[in-house]
Amino acid sequence: MAKFEIFKLGLEKEEKIVDVVTEEIPLTITVNDTELVTLLASPTDLKELAVGFLFTSGFITRFTDIQQITLDDTRWLLTIKLKEKKIDERLIHKRMFTSGCGRGTIFYNAVDIMHRNKKRLNLNLDRKNILRMMKEFQENSPGFIETGGVHSAAIANEEKILVIREDIGRHNAVDKVIGFTLMNQMDLKNKILFSSGRISSDVIFKIQKTIMPAIISRSAPTDQACKHARAAGIILIGFARGQRMNVYNGREHIV
Repeated sequence: MAKFEIFKLGLEKEEKIVDVVTEEIPLTITVNDTELVTLLASPTDLKELAVGFLFTSGFITRFTDIQQITLDDTRWLLTIKLKEKKIDERLIHKRMFTSGCGRGTIFYNAVDIMHRNKKRLNLNLDRKNILRMMKEFQENSPGFIETGGVHSAAIANEEKILVIREDIGRHNAVDKVIGFTLMNQMDLKNKILFSSGRISSDVIFKIQKTIMPAIISRSAPTDQACKHARAAGIILIGFARGQRMNVYNGREHIV
């Protein structure tokens, strides 16, 4: 975290204080000597971010597709070598600019998105556990508590949170936890994604790349996120705060 002297102003008084501000770095990812993308990100868990990003963008299907991954944190350059010498050039030209703050990018294949198999809603969730885990999730985001400048994402089972990651971008935070699961060979069949941010269709696309059946956020979904979640059979819950939540898909799986 960086520290800056700032002025805190009220209507009738002002105060000079030292404020803690979240860090932001430009992370350039190269794959097989091809510069793929530069992500604006928090300078933590960057290998997980890259692995999750490559997976949700369709460049890899498992962590073992990667032969080598190297981070140069003096230039914020992350170099990846895949076992396959060629990457799918068609994906490089199919970019979708995300709905996040700034101009984030995901790569996608529209036909692949349209024809992904519908998931079965095979997870039953206790609403008390959902709200308890959301409270735990919010309380275990030190970057947000300290600066208010980051998003969080987490992977949980029906009873407890298993891993939490933070980033200045909500998409990056999601990619970080997905990258963690790939690097640690975690079975996602009955896992839940928690998010602090808005759920848009591009986030649903990332979930569709996994076999996770549920996503829960303290914020709102978009109309396209609701439509895609229903088409894909993904449990979608928004505004999970305090003692309430809104269920946009999968009500029959919440007890």
